[in-house]
Amino acid sequence: MSARTKDKYYLVSLGCSKNTVDSESMAQVLNASGMRGVGDPRSAEVLIVNTCGFIDSAKQESIDTLRELVDTRKRNQMVIAAGCLSQRYGADLVQEVPGLDGVIGTRRWMDIFDLITRLRVRKHPEPLYHLPTDAAVVGLDERGVLRASVQGASAYLKIADGCRRPCAFCAIPKIKGTAVSRPIQSIVNEAVQLEQMGVKEVMLIAQDTTDYGYDLGLKDGMAVLLDEIVKAAPGLRWIRVMYAYPGYVTPRLIETMAKHPQVLHYLDMPLQHGHRDTLLRMKRPAKIEWVYETLANMRSVMPDLTVRTTFIVGYPGETDEEFDGLLKFVRDLEFDRVGAFKYSYEIGTPSATLPNQVPDDVKEARYNALMELQQGISLKKNQSFIGKTLNVLVEGHGEGEDEDGEPTGDLLSLGRSYRDAPEIDGYVIIEGELPTGEIVPVRITGATAYDLIGTPEINAPIIIQPGKVYGAGMLPD
Repeated sequence: MSARTKDKYYLVSLGCSKNTVDSESMAQVLNASGMRGVGDPRSAEVLIVNTCGFIDSAKQESIDTLRELVDTRKRNQMVIAAGCLSQRYGADLVQEVPGLDGVIGTRRWMDIFDLITRLRVRKHPEPLYHLPTDAAVVGLDERGVLRASVQGASAYLKIADGCRRPCAFCAIPKIKGTAVSRPIQSIVNEAVQLEQMGVKEVMLIAQDTTDYGYDLGLKDGMAVLLDEIVKAAPGLRWIRVMYAYPGYVTPRLIETMAKHPQVLHYLDMPLQHGHRDTLLRMKRPAKIEWVYETLANMRSVMPDLTVRTTFIVGYPGETDEEFDGLLKFVRDLEFDRVGAFKYSYEIGTPSATLPNQVPDDVKEARYNALMELQQGISLKKNQSFIGKTLNVLVEGHGEGEDEDGEPTGDLLSLGRSYRDAPEIDGYVIIEGELPTGEIVPVRITGATAYDLIGTPEINAPIIIQPGKVYGAGMLPD
C-alpha cells in the first residue's frame, strides 16, 4: 500500500436521502478512526459503495458502480459493498460482482471501520461479510455520530429505521427490519446541534415518520417529537415532515403542524393509488374516504398546505376502471406535487407472484396520462402564487437563457420555498444574485408547471408562515 492512499477512503452514496444519512454516518465513523475521505478513487485505500436495492434500475446502478471500482482498482485497494443491496442479497452479491473484498449490511453501518481493520489483516482472498440481522441497535449503538446529512443550509435528520408496514410491493422490511425509533432525546440533541451549525431547514425522515415512537410506547409520537424540537431549537427556521403514512396523520399531528410557525405546512404522504381494489392488492390502507376527509381537515386549518404524494401505475391487476379511479382521485384532491412510478417487479415480495401483470406499454401510457393530468394541476397551483410573497431558501446561482437556450448574461438565483423539498420538487427562480444559505422574501411574478419565478423584496418582512409575519427585529438569531 502506498503512503499516498493509506488511511484514505472513497465513498459513493446511491439511493434515497435515508441512505445518504447512513453514508454520512459511516464517514463520521471513519474520520473519527483516523481516516480521511477523498474525491478520487485512485487516491484511496478503501472504496465503499453504499448501495440501493429498492427497484431494478437502482440495483443495476449499484452493481455497475461496484463492478467499475473492482475492475479499475489498483493493487492493495479494497472494495466494500454497503447498504440495502448488501443486506438484501448478502453473499449472493459477490456472484454478481466477483472480486468484492467486503460486504456490510444496513443494520451495522457503524461497524465499517471494524470491517476495514479485519480486511487489512485477512490471510485469504475470500470476501468478509458483516450482516447481523439485529435491528434493535438503532439509536443505541451509533458511535456518537450525528445521524444527519447536511447539504448547505438544509439537513436530513433520521428519526427511525426499518418499517412494520405490510406493503405487498416493497422489500424494505426485509432489508431494514421492523420499525425502530431513535430515542427522542437523541433526535432533539441533534436538532440543537444542527441549529448551532447554522442549518436553516431540517427534514425529518424515516421509512414512515408517522410511526415514530410506536415502539417506544408514545402516542402521537411525531407530534410529540415536533413539540420537543421546536422547544429545544427555536432558531431552526424550517422543519419539514417527510414520508407520512395514510391513516396515521392524526388530529394532534395536524394541530401541531398548524400551531408551530417553524413546522412547514408541507406534508409528503405517499398514497400509491386512488382506487380501493388496487390498494387492497397492495396491502395498503384502502379507505379512500379517509384521504378526502383528512386533507379537507388539514386544508381547513392550513389553507396554504402543500401536499406531495407518489403513485404506482401498472400494478398487477390494475384495470382500466381502477386507473380511471386514480385519475379521478387526482382530479378531486388536486395534490400540489405528484411523483409516479411504473410498477417494478421485485423478487421476494408478495406482488411478484400476483397474476395479471400489466404490459410495459400499458404502464407507459398510464404513466404519461397521469403526469399530463398533474402538469395542469401543478400549473394552476403555481399560478395561484403570482403576486404573493414567499420566503425562499437560496441554494445557488445560474445564468439566464433566451428562447433558443443561449446565455443572456443575466444572473439568477435558485431557491426553494416551503412548498419545495430538495431534489424532488421545483425551484423558485429569482432575478439577481442573492446570498446562498439565506432565507429571503421573494415576490412571485410568474409560474411554470414545476417552478416559480420571482424578484427579491429586500425590505419586506420575513414570513415564517403565511398569516404569521415577523419583522426583521423579531426573528430568531
